[in-house]
Amino acid sequence: MNVPFVDLKTQYLQIKEEILQGINEVLDNTAYVCGKKVKKFEEDFSKLENAKYCVALSSGTDALHTALLTIGIKSGDEVIVPVNTFIATSESISLCNGKPVFVDHDERTFNIDVNKIEEKITNKTKAIIPVHLYGQPAEMDKIIEIAKKYKLYVIEDCSQAHLSEYKGNKTGTIGDIGTYSFYPGKNLGAYGEAGAVLTNNEELFNSMLRFRQHGSVEKYMHDSEGHNYRMEEIQAAVLNVKLRYIESWTEKRRQAAAKYNEQLANLLKNEIIAPYCPEYVKAVYHLYVIRAKDRDKLGKYLNSKGVQNALHYPVPLHMQKAYSYLKHKEGDFPVAEKCCKEILSIPMFPEISDEQINYVCESIKSFFD
Repeated sequence: MNVPFVDLKTQYLQIKEEILQGINEVLDNTAYVCGKKVKKFEEDFSKLENAKYCVALSSGTDALHTALLTIGIKSGDEVIVPVNTFIATSESISLCNGKPVFVDHDERTFNIDVNKIEEKITNKTKAIIPVHLYGQPAEMDKIIEIAKKYKLYVIEDCSQAHLSEYKGNKTGTIGDIGTYSFYPGKNLGAYGEAGAVLTNNEELFNSMLRFRQHGSVEKYMHDSEGHNYRMEEIQAAVLNVKLRYIESWTEKRRQAAAKYNEQLANLLKNEIIAPYCPEYVKAVYHLYVIRAKDRDKLGKYLNSKGVQNALHYPVPLHMQKAYSYLKHKEGDFPVAEKCCKEILSIPMFPEISDEQINYVCESIKSFFD
């Protein structure tokens, strides 16, 4: 049996007629950028996430960049980010000429360790970006408490966490701004690049709305300089179809995660560590990430059995060449350095069958036998 890491083809075939209808409507109307379908997406997505305002954008990276520029990040400013995340989170700070300040992550949740944030705050710190990694919400109560104490902005990176909840609140609405990616492989994915920002602050909303279109709301009238970060109509057409299914797809991910949890607990006990999820959060399992001391060998073995797997992420940001100028060294972030050698992402997608889950778990078990 072959088990793919994700299965976008199966998903597409289930909604093919609706997708093609939406795309054809765009082609027939010949409005290709920021038209009626983008507007509908903004209205429906903000409703789904319980936010007042949404600005649809061209990618998740552009969403982060837009949010940071909107809160005024500039040369010399520092922004706190987890060291274990995709580089888009930190490079968006650099694009504003700011400085990313890394914090180690919690060993159980893989999210930023809230007990290590305050020691990184200086008089140059302007914001915190918690990343709800793998679809698991970060500890937002403590982050908001720290942000209020030091008068900092909070930008939630929800690129992997569509519809996740923290203590009954949708992530992306707890801080000042929530940023989203709709890269094709995400829980809510376009058929190309797309992103969005959410906020409940009207002033921030208006600023981000202007920024995505060269500082303009009224055509050829520019209140400021901005960028070209507009969402394409075809991507909005795809996302509008997928919005009808995202809640059921999310529930299927949770069900699949529960089956993994049960089987892996029974099969392995001490050989691997399954994801930890506090009872007060509702994770959405963009990724199902286990830890194993023989990770590399296990990954190769699973590949030989037809089970695709991946690493998220193999090298922490402080060890990346791109951040050599920050002068970090091995040992600065011990938890991230330890976990990056143990983490392994195994197949997770809404359409995964019980048979496929059983095969993945049996394959893992056979490796340790």
